[in-house]
Amino acid sequence: MTTTIEQVFRAEWPRLVAALVRDLRDLELAEDCASEAFIAAADRWEHEGVPDRPGAWLLTTARRKAIDRIRRADRYADKLALLEATARSASGASTGKTLPDDQLALLLGCCHPALDINAQVALTLRVVGGLTTSEIARAFLVPEPTMAKRLTRAKHKIRAANIPFTVPTRERLAERLAAVLHVVYLIFTEGHTSAEPAALVRGDLCDEAVWLAELLAELVPDEPEVRGLAALILLTDARREARLDDQGALVLLEDQDRSRWDREKIERGSEHLRAAHCAGPVGAYGLQAAAAVVHSAAARFEETDWAAIVEIYDELVERHHSPVVELNRAVARSYLEGPAVGLVEVEELVERPGMVDYHYLEVARADLLRRLGRQDEAVAAYDRAIARCPNPTERRFLERRREAVAAGQL
Repeated sequence: MTTTIEQVFRAEWPRLVAALVRDLRDLELAEDCASEAFIAAADRWEHEGVPDRPGAWLLTTARRKAIDRIRRADRYADKLALLEATARSASGASTGKTLPDDQLALLLGCCHPALDINAQVALTLRVVGGLTTSEIARAFLVPEPTMAKRLTRAKHKIRAANIPFTVPTRERLAERLAAVLHVVYLIFTEGHTSAEPAALVRGDLCDEAVWLAELLAELVPDEPEVRGLAALILLTDARREARLDDQGALVLLEDQDRSRWDREKIERGSEHLRAAHCAGPVGAYGLQAAAAVVHSAAARFEETDWAAIVEIYDELVERHHSPVVELNRAVARSYLEGPAVGLVEVEELVERPGMVDYHYLEVARADLLRRLGRQDEAVAAYDRAIARCPNPTERRFLERRREAVAAGQL
């Protein structure tokens, strides 16, 4: 298959920006020069075809663009000398032993704790993922000028605070990696169940998260939680095509056509999880991935090994205590020990901090009440869930469930 400019962009963008940031020590300049190099490539390669070593061509071109910009600015004499020396010694190569470190440094810099979480997410999508400002703005439901200002402020803060794009010492790597993993997980969460009114699933953001997670797994292959996150994202995203019916309505896990699950993603996710276990004790992402593996192994919902899933959630609650994890465990226990057991646990979570407006708690409560034959209470719980649900696709599904329960059809 002939290589396209889009394929080259996906493969080379983060490598190119990472190498330029290392050489220039200036994120904004690196990104601008990388963009100019791709613009030049699109024009030239349309007539001449993609070269055998597109990354080398792009890096050479981008460095030349950087040299021209610095010369025109008549400043940064030290930076210009450094860049020219790098360009001469690098012989145009875009890969090498230092490349993974460059890309890891780029990711860590974008997720530096000096930036707020919104800026970290936006900057990662722009600088590492290569999304345009308009694409990121659409993803997070803000006007493009607002997102442009957010990105500009983040870059200015990086420059003003002299945030380094360097790999930290081994002792600090785990601490910094946690921030990167959180950003990638947030990107996937927004794609998997979007706040965007027009769609429940944002495939573009899911794809970005899958790509970023596997990129991290390549860069830091021996960290259990890096592998755990890649496993969790792949195993969850494997169900994407089955989560909506032909009319775009939500389909619950128990009703999904499992033949539509992406078996290739399931296998990749399972491989990452096996690697996580080999690397050391798995954390929250790895444990959630383990539960996803159990679901993927069941040919039908009724064949799910709920005892194994409850055991996984017991460990999650013990090690990573949170009311959301407890809610998931309560639902799992309801399938193992009956809805009355699950409802007792759900009721205990109602007054917990952060759960008052969490519509999934009312969804779980409504379903448990329905299974217990307490229809009137179930309808009331559905009403509360509908009032708190932010996504129209999900809300329409809940409204249909509510009407069916009220009519005695469920």
